[in-house]
Amino acid sequence: MIVVTGATGNVGRPLMELLGDKALGVSRPQVDLARPETLEPVVDGAEALFLLFGGELLGPDTDIAGLLDVAKAGGVRGVVLLSSQGAGTRPGMVPHSRLASFEEAVRQSSLEWTILRPSGFFTNAYAWAGGMAAAPFADVALPFVDPVDIAAVAAAALQGGHEGRTYVLTGPEAMTPRERAKALSLPFAEQSVEEARAQMSQFMPPPVVEGTLTILGSPTAEEQQVSPHVEQVTGRPATRFADWAARNAGAF
Repeated sequence: MIVVTGATGNVGRPLMELLGDKALGVSRPQVDLARPETLEPVVDGAEALFLLFGGELLGPDTDIAGLLDVAKAGGVRGVVLLSSQGAGTRPGMVPHSRLASFEEAVRQSSLEWTILRPSGFFTNAYAWAGGMAAAPFADVALPFVDPVDIAAVAAAALQGGHEGRTYVLTGPEAMTPRERAKALSLPFAEQSVEEARAQMSQFMPPPVVEGTLTILGSPTAEEQQVSPHVEQVTGRPATRFADWAARNAGAF
C-alpha cells in the first residue's frame, strides 16, 4: 500500500489515479500533518509515503522528523517528498528555507527517499478563469510544469527504483505570462508589482508574496532552465502548456 497525502489536490488527484488500487489517499481533516500521531493509523502496513505540505504547514512548528518516525514505525520503507525548485535555488528564502530543511530531514532519515522539486504549476492559470489574464513581469519566461507530470514522476518514484535522487520538474519550454495567456486565447493585462502584491496578499503571507515576486521578476538562470527529468523518469516528453490549455479550455 502507498499512502498519498494531499490526495484531493492538483498533484494528489492524478497521482491517486495513476496508482490505482495500490494507493490510500488522505487529506485533512483525516490526517493533520502538524500532528504526527494522526498519521499512525494510515501508515500501518504501508510500503511508501507521498508527503505534500500545504502552505500552512511550512512554519517552524511542523515536526517533519516526527512524521518520518511515525512512518517508519508503521512499516514505511520509502518516502517521496514534494518540495520546490526554490529549495535548491533559493534555500535561504521563505518558504523555500522550510522545504530545504524538510529535504534535509528526509535525507538524514533511515528511509529510502526521493525528492521532487517542481517549478511553478500550469494550474496557477486557473486564477484567470474569469476571462482576463493578469500578471506582473509579462515578458519574463519560466518553465512551468503540468501537475499531472509531477504525479507521473511521483508514481514512478513511489514504486521504487529512484531512491536517493532529487528531480527538478519543469515543462519542456520557458514561457512568459503573455505567451500563456495567448495559448488560452485570453486578453492580457500586465500588473504592476504593487497590484500583484495586493492580489497575492489575499491568500499568501507576506514573506511568501515577496519570495514569489522575486522569482517571477528576477529568476536565476537555473530557474529558467528546462529540466529533462520528467522525460527521463516517465519515458515521455513533459507536457506543453499549449496542450494543457487545450485539455482544460472549458475552465476558461
